[in-house]
Amino acid sequence: MSVKHPIIAVTGSSGAGTTTTTTAFSHIFRQLGINAAFVEGDSFHHYTRAEMEVMIRKAKAENRNISYFGAEANDFARLEKCFTDYSNSGIGETRAYLHTFDEAVPYNQMPGTFTQWQPLPDNTDMLYYEGLHGGVVTPEHNVAQHVDLLIGMVPIVNLEWIQKIIRDTSERGHTQEKVMSSIVRSMDDYINHITPQFSRTHINFQRVPTVDTSNPFSAKDIPSLDESFVVIRFRGMENVDFPYYLRMIQGSFMSRVNTLVVPGGKMSLAMELILTPLIRALMERRQACLAMEALEQQGQNKPQQPDPN
Repeated sequence: MSVKHPIIAVTGSSGAGTTTTTTAFSHIFRQLGINAAFVEGDSFHHYTRAEMEVMIRKAKAENRNISYFGAEANDFARLEKCFTDYSNSGIGETRAYLHTFDEAVPYNQMPGTFTQWQPLPDNTDMLYYEGLHGGVVTPEHNVAQHVDLLIGMVPIVNLEWIQKIIRDTSERGHTQEKVMSSIVRSMDDYINHITPQFSRTHINFQRVPTVDTSNPFSAKDIPSLDESFVVIRFRGMENVDFPYYLRMIQGSFMSRVNTLVVPGGKMSLAMELILTPLIRALMERRQACLAMEALEQQGQNKPQQPDPN
């Protein structure tokens, strides 16, 4: 993992609330004056939407499944290279996946297509990734090893399905039957590629609704944050100031020695309280590294004194 070029990754499946988390991170970056390079996980899909439809039909004819959760539909090699290049040199490439007509029209393209690959901006302070595979590990690729702060966004599975069904039917024009078929088709990849990441994260934010979600396929709306609790699990982190969080977040409590539970409506506050000092620490490590490099460079450029002999 890098000190000079830190990487933050927020990982979670579609509809998990990762985009909402990006808003919180953007606010923290502005507060701390951090210039971050933003990378979307969808950039690393192998196929356009039309190509994916063809691959789904082909896989079905061969009695197998393919989904956006798995290795076949994603370029894990290119994602790992992006993280490696940024960690080593502060460089990399990304593009955008255009989900909707509103996103596609400025590029004179159709929804479900990609923009061209472009280099990341120069002289950024850190890389911020949001998507499906920020902590993925396979026999061939280890993306997680390059991440300095790995955050999991994990709604319980019924809530995740409700969010996906309502989003994909209302915003992306899919039928409920098509979304349900996608959920079933994705299950093996979800188990093998998505859920293992949440055992590698430094912090998980898991939203648990307090209303009945027992049949997600008949739900008419998404439970609100105020109808939820957020379970926040810390892994392998020292000096976590739980008493401070309990004082600052009304209605919070500890459920285990490493787990804080907060009311859903306090999720944004909890994220800022917890993540701001961690991001500040990454920035301080980067600045210390840059200062050390500058001193070393000065020493190398200092004129040599003539030998008196």
